[in-house]
Amino acid sequence: MKHQEMLQTYPGEVGTIDQEKLAACIAACFECAQVCTACADACLAEDMVAELRACIRTNLDCADVCASTGAILSRQTGGDANIVRTILEACAAACKACGDECADHAEKHEHCAVCAEACRRCEEACRELLAALG
Repeated sequence: MKHQEMLQTYPGEVGTIDQEKLAACIAACFECAQVCTACADACLAEDMVAELRACIRTNLDCADVCASTGAILSRQTGGDANIVRTILEACAAACKACGDECADHAEKHEHCAVCAEACRRCEEACRELLAALG
C-alpha cells in the first residue's frame, strides 16, 4: 500500500497514531472520494436525473469531505488531535449519509451499489481510526 510506504518515510516523530490504521483510512478516504465523484457523474447520465438530485448532492458532499480528510490525515507535522477527530467524525457522518442514500438506489443503479459499499468501507475505516486515537 503506497500510503503506508509514504507514511514510513516521514523523518520526524509520528506520534502515537496506529500507522496501519492511518494508512488504511487515507486509502479509504481517497477511494471513496473518487467513487462518489464517479457516482454523481453517473447519476447525471441517468434518464431520471431529477429523482437522483439528493443522491448527486450527497455524493458530491461526501467526495469533498473524504478528499479533505485524506489530505489532512496525510499530514504528519504538528497535527492537532482535535481537528483530526473532528474531521474523522465528519467524514464518517458524510459516508453514512451517502451510503444510505446510494443504498436506496442500489437496486436500480449499479453505480449506486458500488458507491454505497465504498462509503461503508470509508465510514468503518474512519471509525476504526477514531477508536485507535482514544
